[in-house]
Amino acid sequence: MSVLEAIGQTPLVELQRLPPAGAARVVVKLEFANPTGSMKDRMALAAIRAAEADGRLRPGGTVVEYTGGTTGVSLAFVAAAKGYKARIVFSDAFSQDKGLMMEALGAEVRVIRSGGGGITEKVVRDMIAEARALGEQPGHWWCDQLNNADALAGYVPMGEEIREQARRVDAFVHCVGTAHSIHGAARGLRKQGEVHVVAVEPAESAVLAGGAGGSHGIDGIGIGFVPPLWEPHEVDELMAVSTADAKAMARRLAAEEGIFAGTSSGANVVAALRVAERLGQGATVATIMVDSGLRYVSTDVFKRR
Repeated sequence: MSVLEAIGQTPLVELQRLPPAGAARVVVKLEFANPTGSMKDRMALAAIRAAEADGRLRPGGTVVEYTGGTTGVSLAFVAAAKGYKARIVFSDAFSQDKGLMMEALGAEVRVIRSGGGGITEKVVRDMIAEARALGEQPGHWWCDQLNNADALAGYVPMGEEIREQARRVDAFVHCVGTAHSIHGAARGLRKQGEVHVVAVEPAESAVLAGGAGGSHGIDGIGIGFVPPLWEPHEVDELMAVSTADAKAMARRLAAEEGIFAGTSSGANVVAALRVAERLGQGATVATIMVDSGLRYVSTDVFKRR
């Protein structure tokens, strides 16, 4: 069995203490059970397989990408497992634990300086420009996650798994970065019935709702502009969550539920609890634990001193 075969079929568990009395059941998909501790293993494998199939990525080639870290870790992992090199463009605006993970997996990591340390549209666009230049070199394949529709296919099984494990799902709540995971999982869920889909974005950069892009601290989401492959007709509701609330919920998940997850997972649960209170008993709300809290131990999410 290859390590790549360990991707997917992650557990689904019900929150026991965080939902208030009278609220709907809230179930969370533990995507940190994937090999690198993230749901992005799914999209990395799907994107690389598609590039191999049509010849964009050839034996001995190099995978190139810009990333807030989670996609980069997963691409570096799949590249290592398949014998490719990886060159990743990263930024100091994101958790540096992710940079260390990418290097451990054999990737060359280039760091774009953010200035103030926040996640902004400028930081993301600077990363994209650097990755585009690297991708033009011979033997290099640029994943270009924001514009790569192949990545979405990796998440459809995630939605199918949730439906099978939960049996009933009334609402699906998930944060938006590239938008591939929310669209893919929602399509998987809708194969077996209708579901109310809620998209989550940072309150400080609520661009999907028509607001201005701003600096925030929720790794992996809120790129400061509308993702190119965003499909608003596939989402029923938008919800904004602040960085402070997302980080506080990540800490509560660890301390009160024993679920050690990152900041975007915290944002997912903040929004899921709001929906659960609205729907009430008898309904089921599902969301995603995007990645492991191990990627944030050196940040202010969990670092106490």
